[in-house]
Amino acid sequence: MDIDVVEEEDNPMLHRTDVRFTLVHEDTTPSRLSVRDSLAATLNKDAGEVVVHRLDTKFGMRKTMGYAKVYETPEYARDVEQEYMLERNKIAAEDGGSAEEADGEAA
Repeated sequence: MDIDVVEEEDNPMLHRTDVRFTLVHEDTTPSRLSVRDSLAATLNKDAGEVVVHRLDTKFGMRKTMGYAKVYETPEYARDVEQEYMLERNKIAAEDGGSAEEADGEAA
């Protein structure tokens, strides 16, 4: 998997950089998590600071266009991003035990 950053746009108000990239891959389109990890390694960031929003592969092509948001810290990502996007990117919620507590209260 070969990642090439096409465009970076700073967004200081939200403590992040918006990144557009292209990805060349051998077989099928890679998973969101593997793209996140590879992009984080390319940008020298922690995987918890990178939120991949979009991956677009044209039919039959081995090239994918992507859009991600790279935050200064994982805490900024949790503050700004919606819950479903955090779940897709496997970024843990700040209070890790909330789901277990909710199950305990329901029982």
